[in-house]
Amino acid sequence: MSHQQLDARRLLCPMPVIKTQNQVVQMQPGDELEVICTDPGALNDIPAWARINGHSVIQTVQSEDEIRITVRVGA
Repeated sequence: MSHQQLDARRLLCPMPVIKTQNQVVQMQPGDELEVICTDPGALNDIPAWARINGHSVIQTVQSEDEIRITVRVGA
C-alpha cells in the first residue's frame, strides 16, 4: 500500500476532481491519495466522485486556507 499526495491548490472546479481521477487510475486498490486543494467545492465533489467510482474518503481536514481529502482507492 502506498500513500501519495496530489497538489490541487489554486485549481477550480472541476479540476481537483479531474486531477484526482487521473492520479487514482495509476494507483492500486488499497493505496491512499491525499488531495490538497483550496476550492471549497471539492468538499462535496471529491467524496461524490469517490462514492460513484467505488473509492472511499477516509479523512477530510479543513484549515483556514486549504482542504486535505484522503481517498482510499477501491477495487
